[in-house]
Amino acid sequence: MKQVIQSARSGKLALTEVPEPRVRSGSVLVRTRASLISAGTERMVIDFAKKSLAGKAKERPDLVRKVMDKARRDGVLATFKAVMARLDEPLPLGYSAAGEVVAVGAGCEGLFQVGQRVAMAGAGLANHAELNVVPRNLAAPIPDGVSDEEACFGTVAAIAMAGLRNLAPQLGDVVAVLGVGLVGQIAAQLLTLAGIRVVAVDVNSARLELARRTGAELAWTLGEPGLAEAVAALTGGLGCDAVLVCAATESSEPLELAAELARDRARVVMVGKTGTEFPYAAFMKKELQLMVSRSYGPGRYDEDFEGRGLKYPVGWVRWTEAENLKECVRLMRPDLPRRLDVGALITHRFPFARAESAYELVTGGAEPHLGVVLHYEQETKVAPAPVFPVPRSPGGGCVLGVIGAGNFARTVLLPEFKRLPGVSFRTICTTRGQTAEHARAAFGFATATTDLDALLADPAINGVLVATRHSNHADLTARCLAAGKSVIVEKPLALDRDQLNRVVAARQGSAGFFLVGFNRRFAPLTVKARALLARHQGPKMLVLRVNAGALPAESWVNAAEEGGGRILGEVCHFIDLARSLVGSPIATVQADAARVTHGGCDDLTVTLAFNDGSLATIVYTAQGDSSYSKERFECFAGGTVLVIDNFLTLSITENGKTRTEKAGLGQDKGHRAELQAFAEAVASGGPAPADEAELVETSLATIAVLDSLAQGRRIALAD
Repeated sequence: MKQVIQSARSGKLALTEVPEPRVRSGSVLVRTRASLISAGTERMVIDFAKKSLAGKAKERPDLVRKVMDKARRDGVLATFKAVMARLDEPLPLGYSAAGEVVAVGAGCEGLFQVGQRVAMAGAGLANHAELNVVPRNLAAPIPDGVSDEEACFGTVAAIAMAGLRNLAPQLGDVVAVLGVGLVGQIAAQLLTLAGIRVVAVDVNSARLELARRTGAELAWTLGEPGLAEAVAALTGGLGCDAVLVCAATESSEPLELAAELARDRARVVMVGKTGTEFPYAAFMKKELQLMVSRSYGPGRYDEDFEGRGLKYPVGWVRWTEAENLKECVRLMRPDLPRRLDVGALITHRFPFARAESAYELVTGGAEPHLGVVLHYEQETKVAPAPVFPVPRSPGGGCVLGVIGAGNFARTVLLPEFKRLPGVSFRTICTTRGQTAEHARAAFGFATATTDLDALLADPAINGVLVATRHSNHADLTARCLAAGKSVIVEKPLALDRDQLNRVVAARQGSAGFFLVGFNRRFAPLTVKARALLARHQGPKMLVLRVNAGALPAESWVNAAEEGGGRILGEVCHFIDLARSLVGSPIATVQADAARVTHGGCDDLTVTLAFNDGSLATIVYTAQGDSSYSKERFECFAGGTVLVIDNFLTLSITENGKTRTEKAGLGQDKGHRAELQAFAEAVASGGPAPADEAELVETSLATIAVLDSLAQGRRIALAD
């Protein structure tokens, strides 16, 4: 693999081919997708390496004393050899990166999984390298919607957050941030998110303007007169409640300025490396507190915490460096009403192959820069859910057109629709005229037809039921949407990805919406269970057992050209049910099947891993006795156990007690509630009664079951 390496003796930097690391116990192996060049810190390391021996000695007198002590103890020759050996060691660069887990070490099972995206931290660990081995306490899962290049800012953001925790500002405080480079910019944003008023001070007017755009109340160019007066006016003459020093300079001017701007008994926290000759009199008269922040937070430099995965007692240490990293990437989520916007800080992007050019930019100073990101090949893309326009179906009730009049439509769907107020039956369309006419007479449709185009062209029809055989579902759904109709299509939505993509494309240009016949998510007991599970924020464990019974081998469901098999036609129900109960996107799908002895593949297990860490296992079998309960779902979360038995009862066990609720009028799998929700949504002009992007996701996950069986591996939905 390739890695950015610097010589400690000469300071020469190169992209070097090195052996790939191997995962270790307590760590994860991560394929890097993006890494951040921290201009201030890394430039300081590079500049130090480039200095002569005399220059190094002048800058680090503490190391000189150690060398002298060793020389007195071990002799000059031995000391010289030791120093030269140390200078010959290659220096890995980088400490803030993001990537995809490719191997999980012992002790990290369940904390991380292969394919998961993580932010990673640590000098010598989260390197500018294609592969990195990172201890468990220095990696944090990346939330949905946060890109790799955003997440690679996690460590730098954790530095800013640790400084703010040491600063301990309170709501409404005024805090001066001296120096708005990367850390200062992030610190200013975090303060603003916390309801703190920010005064940004820097010599760079462009960076000050950026700080102003991202929330700073006052931005002041250092050296311009009137700063103290402006702060006094802002604070009613009190001065700043705290000062965060993020500047990087040899001068002690930041501490002098901090003393001038701070109010009485304020706190001053140093995050950046500056001169440390503070004005004693000014600090003493105001009784200022001065603290140097320890990098990413508690746990930093503690080998037990970082290297061995030790946990600190949360009652004493709530915010470790691991928790700071996790919280920073959480705050980057785009779905938050106010978020940490690190994307605004990116000024340059380089492919990893041009890492040396990126460092020339950072160290040369020929071009203004702030956030410089290295992108690696095959960057993990965030798979955004499809965004559909808001439907604009006409109101005035649901005027229904129906395509297909098979047994399920005649015995379940049409009778349920018939009972609903506000639904009028307009047209029934089938491929055979006698079937259409029979359904028209039986259910009171105004017209019967075999001409699909006539149904789609009828402006009075605003809702369509698609109840044909599976192979037609995607095409008919897409045609209905293209005609501006809202459509409820029996499951499955599609038999492959191409069909699914056609539906998505049609919906994005349609005035209607679609709903898939995943009726179980509408069942009253499901709705109750989902609400109970939603009380628990942690991961959930689900076991869904389906005693499906055998189908005749010659059934059309098993025919690839018509039904696509029971996985696509029936297992999809339970994938959607699991998605609905967990309430988090599906990340990966893993399936295993028993040996097929008759018909199609209908004895299998499916394991779904969700983005929030939840797991669901679906056991689907045709081997059981048909007299035994068909469906039983067990859900475990936060000390609560829920069991839905055949949609007849829901038992709730918590605090040592079990109570059981029964379905009101016998078994209710949600058909009536589903159809009623569809009719009401059509009448009101939308939106769809279930998230359409979620229905696409569960359909994609069902298709992934077949991929997993065919390839013998776990399938990530982002693939």
